[in-house]
Amino acid sequence: MKKRILKNIEWSILICTILLIAIGLVALFSATQSTDYEELKKQVMWLMISIPVVIIVICIDYETIAKITPVLYGLILILLVGVLFTEPLNGATSWFTIGGFSIQPSEFAKIFTIIMFAFVIIKIQQRGRDQISRPTRLLLSLLVIVVPVLLIIKQPDYGTALAFIVATALMLYVAGIKKRYIFTCILVIAIALPILYFFILPPHAKTRIDVFLNPNLDPRGDGYNVIQSKLAIGAGELFGMGLLKGNQTQLGFLYPKTTDFIFSVIGEELGFVATAGIVIVYVILITKAIYVAKTAKDDLGSYIAMGIAGIFLFHMVENIGMTIGLLPITGVPLPFVSYGGSSLLTNLILIALLLNISGRRQKAIFIN
Repeated sequence: MKKRILKNIEWSILICTILLIAIGLVALFSATQSTDYEELKKQVMWLMISIPVVIIVICIDYETIAKITPVLYGLILILLVGVLFTEPLNGATSWFTIGGFSIQPSEFAKIFTIIMFAFVIIKIQQRGRDQISRPTRLLLSLLVIVVPVLLIIKQPDYGTALAFIVATALMLYVAGIKKRYIFTCILVIAIALPILYFFILPPHAKTRIDVFLNPNLDPRGDGYNVIQSKLAIGAGELFGMGLLKGNQTQLGFLYPKTTDFIFSVIGEELGFVATAGIVIVYVILITKAIYVAKTAKDDLGSYIAMGIAGIFLFHMVENIGMTIGLLPITGVPLPFVSYGGSSLLTNLILIALLLNISGRRQKAIFIN
């Protein structure tokens, strides 16, 4: 049984993950030299903690994990409520601080919300695949997503909330939701966007959108970070200025350079070749995640894998997009590359789930 699992595992996913982690550690080495590599050391520590967790997640059948997920999902909701009563950090109540470490419940919520949502869809479709398109059952399943998303928005953390929405859309698409819901959703979004902008979004969120459209509106304030990011990436040209030699990075113009703008550090010091390579690795990783969803042995595995693909897709597009000025800044980290213990552990658990699902499929079934 174990040999079959190892044989079926999509090892290219693990290889892509290792490459991204290695690139991230190199970038953190450069970005943290002025702080005695404090964040780099913490990232390595989180990586060491993550390895046994990944092995455990791979070894336990994902169907078993799904069965205990309702309990874990409930605990995550409690943590998402509890974190709202903590002291704000950078304007958001998103972290529990324990000693010198910060834990972000919204990151771990990605794991259990995706599995819980897949589990609920499977239960609904026991009476037929088209049951997910019945309004009452669809709304019931969406409550699994809506509750944590609203709690995360309350922190506020709009970027993470959007990641949930992208994952949900892809999971519902794979679940066979009727096209009328897709068209209705697009119409609702088109109507809701101007309403959100003019009447609902807080001032700081509206400012981010305004600055995204024209960073020069406030070049020394809200537009500062994106301007410095674009300058850094542009200065890197083809092969970069050299590790530890980036002007924007080493002189402190990029902020926060270890999290939101780590891609800018790489672009400045290692150049277009390195950044293009990162994009290619992400595309391969996401493509392989979709392939795992397509070849999973059951719908549960398929839905979980597609939700994971959605999480990685959103984070890659949003983080890289905001660093080059194509998308608004939302504070979304670059998976495996940006500094962040909760983010690294969460993303590695998601990778472990993909390996888990791929290892338990029957490849021969899908050969034409």
